[in-house]
Amino acid sequence: LIVNANEMAVSISNEIAVVHKFVRDHYSKKFPELESLVLNPLDYARAVKRIQNETDLTTIELSDVLPASNVITISMTASHTSGKPLPKEEMEQVVDACDVALDLEESRRQILQFVETRMQFFAPNLTAIVGSEIAAKLIGTAGGLVALSKVPASNILVFGKKPKHMSGFSSISTHRHVGYVIDCDLVMKYPPELRLRACRLVASKVSLAARVDSFDGDKSGKQGQILRSQMEKTLEKWQEPPPPKQEKPLPAPDDRPKKRRGGRKYRAMKERYAMTELRKRQNRMQFGKVGDEDDNNFRDLGLIGQSGSGRIRLRADDGKGFKTYTKRQRKEFKEMTTSGLATSIYAMTPVQGLELVNPEAQKKKLQEANKNYFSNVGFGNLKDNKV
Repeated sequence: LIVNANEMAVSISNEIAVVHKFVRDHYSKKFPELESLVLNPLDYARAVKRIQNETDLTTIELSDVLPASNVITISMTASHTSGKPLPKEEMEQVVDACDVALDLEESRRQILQFVETRMQFFAPNLTAIVGSEIAAKLIGTAGGLVALSKVPASNILVFGKKPKHMSGFSSISTHRHVGYVIDCDLVMKYPPELRLRACRLVASKVSLAARVDSFDGDKSGKQGQILRSQMEKTLEKWQEPPPPKQEKPLPAPDDRPKKRRGGRKYRAMKERYAMTELRKRQNRMQFGKVGDEDDNNFRDLGLIGQSGSGRIRLRADDGKGFKTYTKRQRKEFKEMTTSGLATSIYAMTPVQGLELVNPEAQKKKLQEANKNYFSNVGFGNLKDNKV
């Protein structure tokens, strides 16, 4: 009997949609803009029955039929509509169709009331979660309890969704993509900012409860009560304030001496990367004097080349990091090398210092000295001295 009642409620809803199409097609000649302003079929039928062929809507009371925001928009739109009044016979047919649609809705409501009285025995777990009224609406929309158990939770969330036309008014306080589930007492007792999340949670549990009831898993409704208590705990936890941020103490200082690498390689590395004397001079400056700048890189030269420093040019390296040689090695290098002044036009004298010399004259003088020394020295012919 419950299944037949649900099927009858679904068929009545389909008939209401057919009647709404008939009324919309005929009344669009009189007020074509009303179709886009009132989207609910039953509200459209009530508005058409109240307006009929009137042109001045300020004399018609629509506040008990439509929301106040829609009433203002309809009154302003009707003042400059492009429609024309309908003939008397056609208007009577439209009004009769509106009465049929409203009668069908009344019959559907009575059927759902009967289903609500039997919901505690037909779907006890589903009723324990959302109540008998919303459970009957969900079952009637899906076309039966078995059909509802096959619907995913994301679709159960939008069962009974009504299109809302705000007509330019703010929609910040309205919830989109929700239907019958938002009217559940479990959702309405929580703050508005949590209701959309609560609707998703309830829809998921409704899907589970419908599957339990469709297979006669628990006739006592205990499973539905367990699911409801779980949702209440979850919703209460969502309302708890976040835990305060804990101040973590600083770690204990490590005063133990750290291990430092030593040895010849480490000392050589430090000498290789140590700051040179030239860099130290560049980082210093004299009091009350402006330092020179490098023309290419625009860098301050500091004390490099400053008067009073005692030097015109400093070495870029002070000898750190160079390999030191033993006394024997230095002696061997000195014997292997020749003086560069031997072939140069400059010569160093102990009296006059640096002077110009003729390399050819030096070479000729060396040859004459060698000639005099080696003239009487050599190997003789031993052939004549043989005995």
